[in-house]
Amino acid sequence: VQLQASGGGLVQTGGSLRLSCAASRKPSSFKSMNWYRQTPGKEREWVASIVSNGMANYADSVKGRFTASKNLDKTTMYLQMDNLKPEDTAIYLCNINTWRGNYWGQGTQVTVSS
Repeated sequence: VQLQASGGGLVQTGGSLRLSCAASRKPSSFKSMNWYRQTPGKEREWVASIVSNGMANYADSVKGRFTASKNLDKTTMYLQMDNLKPEDTAIYLCNINTWRGNYWGQGTQVTVSS
């Protein structure tokens, strides 16, 4: 499965962005769709996960501001990011976790100016 993330960009503090991640095919043995983010010099940080029934979990740092969702056939996932802060600046990576393996997209840059 190949993943393509998009939707990143430059936004001011308090602004919004919606990230998308499209899969090349419907993943089999699906477990979860996930968003991570990474900044230079720091470890990759988990942001959000969404499972088959649509339930989502979020890192405390984004809870209440970010909303993860997916389409029914699990080929596209989204991350709605509201009330963005400068500390949200990072490369956002999408991931699909299955019983057969872990798949990663190339990431999309999000920059929040103060």
